[in-house]
Amino acid sequence: MNRIALVTGAAGGVGRAVVARLAAQGWQLIVTSREAEHLKAAFGDQHLQVAADCSTVAGAKQILHVAKDHQMIPSALAHCVGNIRLGALHRMSEADFNDCLSANLVSAFHTLAAFIGSLREARSPGAAMFVSSAAARIGTPNHEAVAAAKAGLEGLVRGAAASYAANGIRINAVAPGIMETPAAAAIIASPAAREGAARQYPLPGIGAPDELAELMVWLLSDAAARVTGQVWSLDGGFSSIRPWSSEAPHD
Repeated sequence: MNRIALVTGAAGGVGRAVVARLAAQGWQLIVTSREAEHLKAAFGDQHLQVAADCSTVAGAKQILHVAKDHQMIPSALAHCVGNIRLGALHRMSEADFNDCLSANLVSAFHTLAAFIGSLREARSPGAAMFVSSAAARIGTPNHEAVAAAKAGLEGLVRGAAASYAANGIRINAVAPGIMETPAAAAIIASPAAREGAARQYPLPGIGAPDELAELMVWLLSDAAARVTGQVWSLDGGFSSIRPWSSEAPHD
């Protein structure tokens, strides 16, 4: 039986890495972005390409309608849409905050709703993956907007996982630290900024999209058939541990 996956935000850094791994494993792919030219630049003539804005109900439904028209009903979803809006709470504009919510939370809600609707119509099990952030799990300065959006996303994952477990639909998320992606390029543009970002993690370094993609694809696979409602951290320990210091007493 053909394995069919939908990857949203497919032209971004994480999206491309997920597409590459799924394609290497023989999945048929539906790839989406708001801009058709971005998909063309990323994938040429490969995969079913759908230009749509999944942060709207109509856009999310359009993706699944096009897939159905091509006789492609995805059983896996990797939602890689998102952005990073940093800035102090009292200085952030309404437009920037709304854009952050739309990209990171609203798009996830509408895409998941359309995906689950498609699965239920086909009476099929399935699995969905979302990308949260370490900032949703531990307070980080100037991350209020993205932390609020990603915390909402994690609540969505747990709630939907509970609602649809009886239908054989698994829903999980990953929560990375900063990664080497276009979305984070401005944050680590200078050598000093890059070094400072890398040092903040107990396991120092900047994450790679391929590392995250490997975990996401595994969670979509049958190997993770007993995993749902979980948020898996991939942040070098940033959100959960305080590293030992050479000045602290130890045995």
